[in-house]
Amino acid sequence: MKILVVSDTHGKNQSLWDVIEEENPDRIFHLGDGQSLEEEIWMYTEAECDIVCGNCDWGNDLPSELTIPIGKHKILLTHGHYYGVNFGYEEIAQAAHELGCDIALYGHTHMPTIDYYEDLIIANPGSLSYPRQSSREHTYMIMDVDSDGNIKMSLRSLEEKARDYGN
Repeated sequence: MKILVVSDTHGKNQSLWDVIEEENPDRIFHLGDGQSLEEEIWMYTEAECDIVCGNCDWGNDLPSELTIPIGKHKILLTHGHYYGVNFGYEEIAQAAHELGCDIALYGHTHMPTIDYYEDLIIANPGSLSYPRQSSREHTYMIMDVDSDGNIKMSLRSLEEKARDYGN
């Protein structure tokens, strides 16, 4: 199974539609600040979509977090702003532990990362619309789940894809 993980698209969705077409995921996790994305995404994919509410998602009934079992893992999906992710992983790690998760995915910072903290994997796909890391690449994450339930995570960027195609 291929899972596309994105965050912080902030209503600028053309890059997301392009990535969905390119990657053809089986499932999509959007970690918040999609700004009404849930009203449109069904037009671009038949993949199951799990979307959580970010700090810029007003007037919707999206959950603030989800826990989802995938393969051998239990994953926490959250935007991260309630857990102080700008200042460290302590609070999100505590929440993940309390919920029995071994992977925590968050957004909010617009900074792509896959980190190991205590006994957790804590990862952020960055932003397809407003990147903040020094390279300013528009990033997303792919989670490949094998038949044994193991997960391989990789960060990718639109710029990397353009370089791969010689653009």
